[in-house]
Amino acid sequence: MSLFDRLTRRSGKGRGPREGSVAQYLADWTAARIGVEAFVEPKTTVTPVTVVLVANDGEWTRRVVDEKHIRKLGPDLKIPVYDVRKTGYPQRMRDHDARAKILKRRAAE
Repeated sequence: MSLFDRLTRRSGKGRGPREGSVAQYLADWTAARIGVEAFVEPKTTVTPVTVVLVANDGEWTRRVVDEKHIRKLGPDLKIPVYDVRKTGYPQRMRDHDARAKILKRRAAE
């Protein structure tokens, strides 16, 4: 066993979530909210392919997804999936962030 084998055989700590845990998280998040839609963000030079789930009230979450699992995302979660390059982000997502910012500022005062 070489030094590089030891470095690459680590126990998954610090490597980010496994695909199974991401899928479970997305399923749980979707089940706990109403009117969830998925927006797929393309791969860039800085980030891999990600999906943003947006609920009816504008609450959202973002997770890295494997490109080969994107087509199955909608049917598996029973939600619509959009390409963010074509549709953009929904206004309710921006409104939710603005409300959260105001509430955070009020709590600090």
